[in-house]
Amino acid sequence: MKIKVGVSNRHIHLCKEDADILFGKDYQFEKRNDLTQTGEFACNEVVKVSTDSYEFPFVRVLGPLRDYTQVEVSLSDSKLLGINPPIRDSGDLMDSESVYLEGPNGKIFKKNCCIRANRHIHCNKLDNIGHNNNDIVTVMFNGKLIDEVHIKEKDSYVLELHIDKDDAREFEIETGDYIDLE
Repeated sequence: MKIKVGVSNRHIHLCKEDADILFGKDYQFEKRNDLTQTGEFACNEVVKVSTDSYEFPFVRVLGPLRDYTQVEVSLSDSKLLGINPPIRDSGDLMDSESVYLEGPNGKIFKKNCCIRANRHIHCNKLDNIGHNNNDIVTVMFNGKLIDEVHIKEKDSYVLELHIDKDDAREFEIETGDYIDLE
């Protein structure tokens, strides 16, 4: 089965409380563009993510707001920041890394918010990919095996593999390419 690839750069998901601090109470984010997953979008707004070692001044905010704040970085990003975030599912933030977040209206030190997202395939039951939610699979691209790919199943999901920029460089893969599910 062929599955389209989406390559993810560092980004942040904000909860309302942190968005109020960083951008002002009840700030309305401007949609820059829709993402593949239904209802998700990239905002025009960015925040600065930093540690005592390094900073990324323009980290894209993704919407809509969530119940938690989560910063997603790659391995190379985390080395620059001088941190070691765990590879996790979205929302699994217990004992993750902490970073400073700065927006136009405020700055906070956010504990347990920074992870490296695991490789994952978004799908819904109608995609009939032969695997279930939370399964871990191997995929293939140009003869190279990509392992430890988690299945994330939800009725609203659109079929797509998500990897970060480091994986994209390693496997010589780009957004819009197609992988084979083994």
